[in-house]
Amino acid sequence: MLDIAFAAAALPTSGTLVLLAIEGEELSPFARQADEATGGAVARAVAASEFKGGKGKSVSIPGPGAGLSRIVVVGLGKRDELTARIVEDAGGSLAAQLSAEPVLAVDAGGLTPELAAAIAMGATLRGYRFDRYRTKEKTEDKPKLAGLTILTDAAAQATSAYAPMRAVADGVFLSRDLITEPPNVLFPAEMADRCQKLSSLGVEVEVFGPKEMIELGFGALMGVSYGSVTEPRMVVMRWNNGGDARPVAFVGKGVTFDTGGISIKPAGGMEDMKWDMAGAGAVVGLMAALAGRKAKVNAIGLVGLVENMPSGSAMRPGDVLTSYSGQTIEVINTDAEGRLVLADVLWYCQQKFDPQFMVNLATLTGAIIVGLGHEHAGLFSNDDSLCEKLTAAGRATGEKLWRMPMSADYDKALKSEIADMKNVGGGRAGGSITAAQFIERFVNGKPWAHLDIAGMAWTSKDAPTIPKGAAAFGVRLLDRLVADNFETE
Repeated sequence: MLDIAFAAAALPTSGTLVLLAIEGEELSPFARQADEATGGAVARAVAASEFKGGKGKSVSIPGPGAGLSRIVVVGLGKRDELTARIVEDAGGSLAAQLSAEPVLAVDAGGLTPELAAAIAMGATLRGYRFDRYRTKEKTEDKPKLAGLTILTDAAAQATSAYAPMRAVADGVFLSRDLITEPPNVLFPAEMADRCQKLSSLGVEVEVFGPKEMIELGFGALMGVSYGSVTEPRMVVMRWNNGGDARPVAFVGKGVTFDTGGISIKPAGGMEDMKWDMAGAGAVVGLMAALAGRKAKVNAIGLVGLVENMPSGSAMRPGDVLTSYSGQTIEVINTDAEGRLVLADVLWYCQQKFDPQFMVNLATLTGAIIVGLGHEHAGLFSNDDSLCEKLTAAGRATGEKLWRMPMSADYDKALKSEIADMKNVGGGRAGGSITAAQFIERFVNGKPWAHLDIAGMAWTSKDAPTIPKGAAAFGVRLLDRLVADNFETE
């Protein structure tokens, strides 16, 4: 991570200085001081480029004098439209644009302490890099940016505001690491071991192996695992800091690699299926974030971890599985395995912990990508209030959700001739919806939301605060859901 510091506004004598500008307002007193120290270089550059401070606009002034290597003036847009997300994006864009500079100083004197901290948060998130398997990368190809100093007269307040943000960033980075790891490294037992490291943050961690899950009757989850030589795990993580309040619960699909099983996927692009555990990765990152910032909540994170492989022992189309709930499932397609994992873990969660609500995350269907692309995750729920809270948290964090329909008419597609249900509906129509209808059968009436994040787990292009790769979608969204609605006083 970047080395972040907050300090009183003082003109640096070396490195790169970033000045923030508000559209329609004069440059800040600090910016005018920098202009005087550089013989009017800032004013000349702003005038020559007709820079007005518009959001996303910038002016770069190389070698301006006063010992500085560069001054960059960055527009934030109009003050009455300024939000934490806009400021975060500016911080992230700066970290990317100036990654070749060893140290940056950013003038945040015109911002509140919370917005000054948001600049640091954006830069921190964009600074993520997964390079542990690069052994021959040239030094000149590596980013040099190591430190960022936010200049503000409210340095103490900004430092306090940034501390919980940093804890959330730690959770995001943990999630990104897990999702990015190759599947020969991150198989179920290894991921469970990494979950256990959260105990250093005060999280209670319990790991269930195949013996325990067979004794419980996890016939659906175990059915997915039987084709693989790697054993499955279920991990229960508990953060208890909310007094006597009933817990909130988050459940993640953790298929560490998904071939599709006997209903095998095409070879092209199958390497992407290492991130079919992104839902579980988000839950682990969320629990790290909540514990890291000492959230005043009782929260439970559960992840079902399996590998879906074809072999002589793999489940077959036509098999009937008996789930932990006692409901039977006719397997029509072994590539519809994530919902089988969630079925047992969700039933266990509601029965064991009686949470206020359950939210599950899963890279569940390609159909949701057809419907929503890579802009929104699909939101399915049996509870309007929970939906509204999740949607608001999504808007605030940029992890956007779009509510999809559910009804008894869709549910009819799951009717089986020989069991309580099939694991897929009929044909391709409404595939993400019938998948959600399947999962709902295992929540036992508990307030619940299902987030289909198949289109959001991995990004093929850079965004201001997300370098291309694992997005850790859901960590910030669900942390915000908790912070805004479910923490005790």
